[in-house]
Amino acid sequence: MFIVGLTGGIGSGKSAAANRFRHHGVNVVDADQAARFVVEPGQPALAHIASHFGSHVIQPDGLLDRAALRQRVFDNPEERQWLEQLLHPLIRQEIVQALAASAQTHTAPYAILESPLLIESGQSELVQRVCVVDIPEILQLERASARDGNSPEQIRKIMDAQISRAERCAKADDILDNGGSLAALERQVDDLHQRYLQLAQSA
Repeated sequence: MFIVGLTGGIGSGKSAAANRFRHHGVNVVDADQAARFVVEPGQPALAHIASHFGSHVIQPDGLLDRAALRQRVFDNPEERQWLEQLLHPLIRQEIVQALAASAQTHTAPYAILESPLLIESGQSELVQRVCVVDIPEILQLERASARDGNSPEQIRKIMDAQISRAERCAKADDILDNGGSLAALERQVDDLHQRYLQLAQSA
């Protein structure tokens, strides 16, 4: 199956773009869902995380305390690297399985892999084309802060942990400009959908 990787920085509007692709009947495999699954209670990764970081990153109900873990790793690059080395292969395995299932169960000629770390994690190797949702950094900070309730400083740390806007756009085959309205973004997705149908049929 022809697979398009959809990525962008925090607050860029990846989810809005992905929802528009879904509107056209395209299956979207969400890397964030895979990331949540591999740290669910009972999964080996959660035990490794608790052993490494301590029980304070586990909530009383046994779930991962994402906020506590995020604060720990974004303040310590070595800890973030340890966590990524643990999780990225597991997340990739889940994504591969989901994409294989999509090819079996969905009739659309292409699928979307939505991933905030598509390029950084090497997941771009799984796709034939990279689509970047691009947004000016000032808007990125404003939208992400309003959505998540985090301070601009915390959002900036997350942005700094991702590749730069320029690097991301340089890796793109297609760029969706989300500096305007939702309707404007959706019109761009509509156009790209037609383009991807053509590419998938000729692949």
